[in-house]
Amino acid sequence: MEDSHPKPWRVLREEHLQHCRVFDVHVATMESPQTGTAHPFYRIESPAWVNVVALTPNDELVMVRQFRQGSRVVTLEIPGGLVDPGESPEAAAARELIEETGYRAGRLESLGSLNPNPALFGNRCHMQVALDCVAAAEIQNSATEQTQVALVPLIRLPELLREGAIDHALVVAALYAFELWRSRGA
Repeated sequence: MEDSHPKPWRVLREEHLQHCRVFDVHVATMESPQTGTAHPFYRIESPAWVNVVALTPNDELVMVRQFRQGSRVVTLEIPGGLVDPGESPEAAAARELIEETGYRAGRLESLGSLNPNPALFGNRCHMQVALDCVAAAEIQNSATEQTQVALVPLIRLPELLREGAIDHALVVAALYAFELWRSRGA
C-alpha cells in the first residue's frame, strides 16, 4: 500500500520582500512533490509570541481592553506580546503581564504552545498561566498601545465566549488550554 500522507514541498528559491518592524515577509518558490510544478508562497516570519491567562486570588481573569489596528475595534483579550531575543516564554509572560496590566504573577506555568497559522507563520505562540496575580505597578504601554485592565470573574468566561465578547482566536486557544489545565486539577 502506498503512503497516502502529503509530502513536503521543496524550496527552489526564497526572497525577503519586506521588513515590517514586528515581522518580515518572504516569498518562496516551492515545487510540488506531486506534480513537480513550481508555485509562489508567502510567509510571515515573526519572533515567538506569548499569551498570559492571568488569575487573581479572587478567581478574576486579568484581561485588557485595547484598540486593534487590524480589526479596528476595541477588543477584550488576555495580556500578550512578542518574546524578546534571548528571553524565555515565562520571562516574556511576566514582562507582558506587568507592562500591559500592572499585575505581577505569584507563579507562572506553561500551558504549551501552538502555531498561530501554519499557512502563513512559522513561529510559536506560547501560552502561560499566571496565578495569584496582584496589582503591583502602573501600566507601561508603549507609544503604539493603550491597554485598560478589565477584571473578569472566571465564572463569566463561558458567557463572554458564547456571546463573542472575546473573539481573538489565539486568546480563545489559550483560554481553552487553561480550561484543560484546570480540568487536570492543577
